Amino acid sequence: MTSASTPKGERRRNALVEAAAELLSEGGFDAVRHRAVAERAGLPLASTTYYFDSLDELVAAATEHHGRAELAAGRARLADLPTADRGIDTVVGLVLDQLLGEDPAYEAVLLRYERLVGTGRRSYLRPLMRTLSGELRELLAEILVKSGIEADERRIERMIAVVDGAVVNALIAVDPDPRGAASRMLRDTLASDSE
Repeated sequence: MTSASTPKGERRRNALVEAAAELLSEGGFDAVRHRAVAERAGLPLASTTYYFDSLDELVAAATEHHGRAELAAGRARLADLPTADRGIDTVVGLVLDQLLGEDPAYEAVLLRYERLVGTGRRSYLRPLMRTLSGELRELLAEILVKSGIEADERRIERMIAVVDGAVVNALIAVDPDPRGAASRMLRDTLASDSE
């Protein structure tokens, strides 16, 4: 048994992953550095290279941790909501929380999109991102179905495209409320789909 598989080793490795995920969320890929992760986790610098073969491996673990935590939060929130009388504003909020995160601040949304675009330059993240993207689409479909809205692949893709387009345009225009722009566009799209 290696020390990484002992309870203490698992706790240390998890602390490093959680610290890296926080840094990733707060500052993007450039914020995840061995020293910063170790300091955030309260562990010696050498622990980052002891538990992870490379910075890429640590970034991948942090990306997965962050993505899975968001999916779990979305599933929990959906489970807590009553199915009956779920209005379009609730559906829009649930979808946007999954696509944009729960922090509506301009900087948080900008950082999220920088991370998403940045994964394209990190080939080691592509398989993970495809997996997380598939799970996200499944959750979005579940949100729609449990809200009484027909869900199919085309509708999910259209929702994602509408939100991404609205957010990117808002970021280009330095609109202080990119989530608000996405909310308006998504609400209009869902309303016109149901007519």
